[in-house]
Amino acid sequence: MLTPYPITTVGALVTGPDEKILITETTKWRGTWGIPGGKVNWGETLEQALLREFQEEVSLDLHHIQFALLQEAVNDPQFMQKAHFILVNYYARSKSCTITTNDEIVRWAWVSPQDAFSYPLNTFTRILVEHYQQHMSHG
Repeated sequence: MLTPYPITTVGALVTGPDEKILITETTKWRGTWGIPGGKVNWGETLEQALLREFQEEVSLDLHHIQFALLQEAVNDPQFMQKAHFILVNYYARSKSCTITTNDEIVRWAWVSPQDAFSYPLNTFTRILVEHYQQHMSHG
């Protein structure tokens, strides 16, 4: 995966109809929990990549997509290998809580933002959930 340039990725903190957020454990983040997402393909807009990744990983259709924050991961030890990511994070909503996962997702949970902190979140997701609580949460 080592490339001479940073890899752009997209992910979203998704709120379901019951106001809970979706967190996932994947095979790529060494036992830490995060949010669904992945690499942006050539010729794909950020939003198109986000919609595709959510379909592939958890079979959710997203709406009310809005930019949340930008993060950077440079050879982060939480990730399974050396990589330099530009993490473009969004907030989005889903009308459904029904998940169908692909083989990247180990476990998943719909939790309140506060309850998310009882899971071993990776640092990037922890920052995103904290940002969500400060700027978006109505509870």
